[in-house]
Amino acid sequence: MAIMAGFILGFLILLTVNYQQALAGILIIFKGGLNKGLAGMGQVLYYATPIIMTGLAVGFAFKTGLFNIGASGQFSIGAFAAVYVGVNLKGLPASIHWMVALLASLLAGAIWGFLPGFLKAVRNVNEVITSIMMNYISMSAVNMLVKATVYNKYKNESLPVMASANVPKWGLDKIFPYSSMNGGILIVLIFVVLVYVILEKTTFGYELKACGFNLDAGLYAGINAKRNIVYSMMISGALSGLGGGLLYLSGSGKYIKVIDLIANEGFDGISVALLGMSQPFGILAAGIFIAYIKVGGFNLQLLNYDQEIINIIIAAIIYFSAFALLFRTRLLNLFSGREKIVSEGFVEADLAESAENKIEEGIEK
Repeated sequence: MAIMAGFILGFLILLTVNYQQALAGILIIFKGGLNKGLAGMGQVLYYATPIIMTGLAVGFAFKTGLFNIGASGQFSIGAFAAVYVGVNLKGLPASIHWMVALLASLLAGAIWGFLPGFLKAVRNVNEVITSIMMNYISMSAVNMLVKATVYNKYKNESLPVMASANVPKWGLDKIFPYSSMNGGILIVLIFVVLVYVILEKTTFGYELKACGFNLDAGLYAGINAKRNIVYSMMISGALSGLGGGLLYLSGSGKYIKVIDLIANEGFDGISVALLGMSQPFGILAAGIFIAYIKVGGFNLQLLNYDQEIINIIIAAIIYFSAFALLFRTRLLNLFSGREKIVSEGFVEADLAESAENKIEEGIEK
């Protein structure tokens, strides 16, 4: 219902901007990646790869009671680490070069997530504030590091990585004939399953969620809450950093631009995590869905619409989803409150009847 409400709002906007092409425009959005068959779906999976990873990062932190709004900064620093390894480590065998580059992005993201987690654990500094500030620090730091190490001054961007540093395609480019299609989506699937197993099937994940649901209860149970906060933010940062590595090692000709702009993929990850209810497989589905309609948004330009309309639709879907959760919670509380009143009434009636019987028995005796 929330998704349909978002599309209805989008259709109203299309009508307002250009009513003659509104119907054709909404059909293009519905078709999304299917406009170009399997090639279009390959494009969807390419765009979905980084935002699923940032969605996993945000969702993992949500599950543990933390709001990692610094996914953009972790994404950017991870992207730089991957590009640096891809450009400069030329002596590595081709079979492991891309692995080392992705590992570098993962570690860089974890380090960038450590500081907000450490400040939250040790000094109880709000992680939202620190992670927002880390986004801006990352943006400026990456610009300086690119200029100092892997800079193409003629194009104001990073140098191209070596071919051996790109993620292998593993035949997916044959199934989905899209030039940028690679094995990154398979790596994403592995991490979706891994995050699910950690959160749902391990003691470590149980401790993380226990502290997230109720910190006092976790402390009472003997769980080291401070350590878990740091671990949670580091894992979240690592997932986001890996998303940056997967995007810039995709062989799509994408480079790190030296501009004062925070990576959008981190904020898309927040939307994906909210829409996916912070569940790993929900995030996977939400990431593919967001990428699907984003591809439709790119095709809207054929009808003289701005692709920003898609961002409005996505934002509306997120808002309506939040309202749906709010209404559901309110209704559940309302009905559970009535049941509680009714049940308490029955209990009070039973107690009154029992007391009356006992009084009568006492009088008879």
